[in-house]
Amino acid sequence: MKNIVRFILIAVIVVLGLLVANGIYVLPEDRQAVVTQFGRPVGEPVNEAGLHFKLPFVQDVTYFDKRILTWDGDPNQIPTRDKTFVHIDATARWRIQDPLQFMQSVHNENQALNTLDAIIDGTVRDFVNQNNLVEFIRSSDWEPHTMRVSMLEPAEIEHVALGRDVITNMIHERAAEVVKQYGIELVDVMLRRVNYIDSVQRRVFDRMISERKRIAADLRSRGEGSKSEILGKMERDLMEIRSGASREAQTLRGEADAEAARIYAESYNQDPEFYRFYKTLETYQYTLNDNTRLILTTESPLYRYLEVIK
Repeated sequence: MKNIVRFILIAVIVVLGLLVANGIYVLPEDRQAVVTQFGRPVGEPVNEAGLHFKLPFVQDVTYFDKRILTWDGDPNQIPTRDKTFVHIDATARWRIQDPLQFMQSVHNENQALNTLDAIIDGTVRDFVNQNNLVEFIRSSDWEPHTMRVSMLEPAEIEHVALGRDVITNMIHERAAEVVKQYGIELVDVMLRRVNYIDSVQRRVFDRMISERKRIAADLRSRGEGSKSEILGKMERDLMEIRSGASREAQTLRGEADAEAARIYAESYNQDPEFYRFYKTLETYQYTLNDNTRLILTTESPLYRYLEVIK
């Protein structure tokens, strides 16, 4: 009898343990959950992390990620409004905002990614078809202020009506409205890469090479003009400097000659005979040497002092 009672107690404890273990679940911080009973949702979604309870064996818990998730689209070849084919590679970030609505509409993340493929890719394709290529290449605040662009003719500058960033925001807004019905919040959409197809790329490269050659020729022409202007100014400045220096030298030379003449005059007035003698000796110094022969009359001033020396 005691064994039977003991067996019953053990069985009851085991059953109670199973009931308690199956009736308790722990929700991690990065998860949210929906409780289902026989496959149908029961109550509101559970978003608070921690210990929670459910009916054991009757109810099940389906977990969903609470974090921001990434969607990566496949690069698509899409024609723009001006009939230029480009490769568009888009990416987006999303999260499950309403797990109950999410479970009822798309069931799981894989199906959600397939749904995002259709919605975002379709939205991107629509906007690419509706806009010219330049709108996806340049931003909305682009201005032709660089040297390269400023050298182009006004007709060659393609003006931007919206710009890549504005179009990206418009794609995000439209796609975000559509995905709300699936319990999904679309955080943002980005055009990760916009590439030309091969045939267009070759034409673009040829145009870029031609444009840069023209810009280089223009720069060289401007450089030659600046060079000629600088050299001309340098020649004018050099002539002015030389003319001023020559004028100043002549002025100084004239002042020096005048001062010398004044000094000579003062010396002559103080002792004319000594002055004549001194100047005659200077003349001897500059004109006479061992090979000099002079033919002088007795009336010559040079002879007078030579006679005295003799």
